[in-house]
Amino acid sequence: MTGSLCILAVNPGSTSTRIALFRDESLDLEVELRHGPDEGAAGSSNDLHARLGAIRRWLDEHEVRLASLDAVVGRGGLLRPLEGGVYRVNEALLRDARTGLQGRHPSNLGALLAHEISAEADAPAFVVDPVSVDEFDDLARLSGLAGIERRSLSHALSIHAAVRALADESGRPWREVRAVVAHLGGGISVCPVRDGRIVDANNAVSEGPFSPQRTGGLPVQELLDLVYSGQYDEDEIRRMTVLEGGLMSYLGTDDAAEVERRIESGDGLAETVFRGLAYQVAKEIGAMATVLGGRLEAVVLTGGLARSERLVSWIKEGVEFLAPVRVLPVQEMTALASGALAALRGDEPILEY
Repeated sequence: MTGSLCILAVNPGSTSTRIALFRDESLDLEVELRHGPDEGAAGSSNDLHARLGAIRRWLDEHEVRLASLDAVVGRGGLLRPLEGGVYRVNEALLRDARTGLQGRHPSNLGALLAHEISAEADAPAFVVDPVSVDEFDDLARLSGLAGIERRSLSHALSIHAAVRALADESGRPWREVRAVVAHLGGGISVCPVRDGRIVDANNAVSEGPFSPQRTGGLPVQELLDLVYSGQYDEDEIRRMTVLEGGLMSYLGTDDAAEVERRIESGDGLAETVFRGLAYQVAKEIGAMATVLGGRLEAVVLTGGLARSERLVSWIKEGVEFLAPVRVLPVQEMTALASGALAALRGDEPILEY
């Protein structure tokens, strides 16, 4: 395929949809469309159609012709377990995205939005490295209780993109990388990567470090006491652990920049909690390093929280004895577009779901 390729990337969040237009590797336009509770926020009855309307209006305002699109790529959601890569959006994938096969999450809308827009554009629709990428070793699946299996749900798009960036620095295949990669964002995924494969990961909504909104792993018996205390119903418990935990629970904010401002003004609690987040991330990195037998070329930090020099410095204190620590910013929109571009050019296989 020759000539400039035009790709629209779509990344839905809880209350916004980020879209970006690429021509080959170059970003042309990008915007984050905000949605109110009745206008496309995740879980609203008007969700998909409101987001589609907002995207169409934005495309019209910027005179982007649908016929000019060569592909539309969406963030992959909680689909069935699968290998990493670029997947064509087909009916089976759409069905699992609609039903929330492994759970409800805004990322499930990525495939649906990409499909709707691509149908109008008469172009293929893809998802890249969905949340449900499963490259686990068998031992990683054991939870400690028969009947409950650890699931591979992670920020696979960001993790694989960071691995590729690390490989590019040394000019070698990304399938040779051996590292621990931590995506630090609204959710936190810490993953040992062996030969480019994510062989273990903490499930960011129920395991691992706490994050700006999520509790991470909790003491089981104390959590059971809370669940059966009669003070909260199921929805309240789920909200407390996924949306109102972590920084939000301790400090009443999920804004890391606000936490840093409080630390600068002498707020001791803010410093303790932020150090606690770094402590838990470092501890998880250390645990995941054992999966690689302690033989790793780097610890890679990426995601929005990796922009905090204070947080990064505290994490480094705990893990730099393992391997050099690299901070590699990953743009999810670029990672989506790069995957679609590689598929269109034949550099990556187009996988069938």
